[in-house]
Amino acid sequence: MDGNYILMTRREKVCINICYLDFSDLNSSTQFVVGLALCTLGAIASPEMSRDLASEVERLMKSPNAYIRKKAALCAFRIIRKVPELMEIFLPATRSLLSEKNHGVLITGVTLITEMCENSPDTLLHFKKIVPNLVRILKNLILAGYSPEHDVSGVSDPFLQVKILRLLRILGRNDPDASEAMNDILAQVATNTETSKNVGNTILYETVLSIMDIKSESGLRVLAVNILGRFLLNNDKNIRYVALNTLLKTVYIDTSAVQRHRSTILECLKDPDVSIRRRALELSFALVNTNNIRTMMKELLVFLEKADPEFKAQCSSSIVNSAERFAPNKRWHLDTLLRVLVAAGNYVRDDVVSCTIQLISESTSQHGYIAEQLWRALEKDTLDRQPLIQVATWCIGEFGDLLLYGAPVSEDSSVRVTEDDIIVVYQRLLWSTQNTVVTKQYTLLSLTKLSTRFQSGTEKIRQIIDLFGSHLHIELQQRGVEFSQLFRKYEHLRPALLERMPPMESGRQINGTSDLTNGETEDVEPIMGEEGNLLIGERKSGETPDSSALLDLLEGPDAGGKSDVRPPEPIKQPTTNIDLLDLLGGLDLGSPTPEGQNPPPPLPVQNNGLFNINQSSNFLVDGLLGSPSEVTNSKYFHFYYFSPALPRITAYEKNGLKITFSLERQQDNSSTTIITMSAVNDSLSPISEFLFQAAVPKTFQLQMLSPSGTVLSPAGLVTQVLKITNPNKAPLRMRIRVSYSVDGLTVQDQAEVNNFPAESWQ
Repeated sequence: MDGNYILMTRREKVCINICYLDFSDLNSSTQFVVGLALCTLGAIASPEMSRDLASEVERLMKSPNAYIRKKAALCAFRIIRKVPELMEIFLPATRSLLSEKNHGVLITGVTLITEMCENSPDTLLHFKKIVPNLVRILKNLILAGYSPEHDVSGVSDPFLQVKILRLLRILGRNDPDASEAMNDILAQVATNTETSKNVGNTILYETVLSIMDIKSESGLRVLAVNILGRFLLNNDKNIRYVALNTLLKTVYIDTSAVQRHRSTILECLKDPDVSIRRRALELSFALVNTNNIRTMMKELLVFLEKADPEFKAQCSSSIVNSAERFAPNKRWHLDTLLRVLVAAGNYVRDDVVSCTIQLISESTSQHGYIAEQLWRALEKDTLDRQPLIQVATWCIGEFGDLLLYGAPVSEDSSVRVTEDDIIVVYQRLLWSTQNTVVTKQYTLLSLTKLSTRFQSGTEKIRQIIDLFGSHLHIELQQRGVEFSQLFRKYEHLRPALLERMPPMESGRQINGTSDLTNGETEDVEPIMGEEGNLLIGERKSGETPDSSALLDLLEGPDAGGKSDVRPPEPIKQPTTNIDLLDLLGGLDLGSPTPEGQNPPPPLPVQNNGLFNINQSSNFLVDGLLGSPSEVTNSKYFHFYYFSPALPRITAYEKNGLKITFSLERQQDNSSTTIITMSAVNDSLSPISEFLFQAAVPKTFQLQMLSPSGTVLSPAGLVTQVLKITNPNKAPLRMRIRVSYSVDGLTVQDQAEVNNFPAESWQ
């Protein structure tokens, strides 16, 4: 024994000495020595030491000395956290603590029971019998007179009240009988607690949380929401923030009760505190419905006009989403989107531009009206509104004849627009150094289309387009050269090629989903080709996943340090493609055709061999053009056919987040599987900064399109399309990683998906 003791480290010796010291001090006749020993044991005891001394701690919980009982209960609380299986030892002594008159012992007993109930479902059932006891203790605290020993700002022992309310919330969750027993006392606490001091507000806040978490009566829920409404009027910004945060979780449980405080919530949008404005904005969008859409949008558009830049992107996208879901009519919907484009300026996301163009295209009865409204907006200074220019030029290019020669569609359209007026504005847009290349692409294509809408003035348009044949930017130069040919060699084809586009189909039909979050459209937008075939265009927005996180995913027993992954297609925002290439080293990041397999054959279309539409082109801007290297060689549109959907599988389900995969086989390329990832938020807390990543073994090729969004409100949905090429017909396996923020915490998790049906690769 002595030799072993010599070989021990200093830390081990200290622990053994403390153990012997504690064991002897636990039997001391001085209460403070016993209390110190219990505190030391709870703080530094190892699991083995806790098992050895648990019986001694349980014995001291029955001590006649209230001070020792309190310290023993606190020590038991810490032991249970370290060794949960010791919980049964303390059950009899713990229940007896609720009959104490000493508030110190009582509050430690309630704390110990709360810890047990949170960690053991069996213990939770055992303690459901104490609900009447807790109700009686809480009632005595409310009705008790002034007690200087426990009074805090006129409230009797608020710390004990908060602990009891928290325990009642745990015991009453999903239990109608227990909830019924505590309804009356919760109503008394809510109505009798003084709100002039923070201690009263603390108790009311815990009361509200308990009411909303148990199976409470509807009247009690309305009372809880009204308390939160009073919190919104409090001068303390922390209380206002807490109220907004709680209402954001409550709104999906009892929307009608929260609607009564809509005006107060909208007033919080003017609060100087940025955190309060952000929570008020999220809550305001959660309150929008068919009945209040006009009023809410009016207030939210006023907020958008004056909002800080950090709010404009989220706010504009959410307004578009709400208008799409609840718009009373097409004209109101178009007016709202136009106001968003004007108010948000360059902070408008790409999804808003594509959504607006799609809506204009399908609103056939409003083409003349919206063309006139967009023209008036375009006449003004638009340097800080690039998305507005893009939408306006697209619309005028399509429906310029209605703007020029159509019947007046509004009361104040007394002054007619002339062809010269339009050409002057277009020249200003094209020669402006402030406009982006993408905006000039929209404008140049629109001007070319106007040559078939004008009754005269075609020569002026040709002269402007000819000037771009020698432009320094290759994209604009390419368009200038190609469009010039439509005025010379292919003059006879120009009217047919530049005719008005048919109404666009909604991009959501690809994935079969009807609800998207934050107004973002799907990444892949369809154009219906001849005989109803589906033509896939490019995605509109998104961000490249973090490259280092992707590299971590690729590491695994089957990856072999490599993976044939195709990065997302280029987007207009800066990406980290260079970093990704550096990290992956010599990996082949392209998308080569597997050996022995020919690319899918294209279907000919009557386009006379001039132009092509491919997956890397922007059909809203280019419409008729391919890339510079393909414009003279490609003669075909590419169509993709999909087989009937395969069974949907669940890839991930944890902490209220559920991810499912919808599978489709691409018939013209039997080795390609299309996976539509759908992430649904089943919790009551909104999820932000959502990121989905995936990796496959090196024998596969994976392409991930950008997601439909990064925010999942409760019951919200985010989708993302994955394309997997499996040339060897091997069983499909995938490793996924998800990361997101919820309730201020960052969550990161990963899983393996091995339950793909055999039809997805055979």
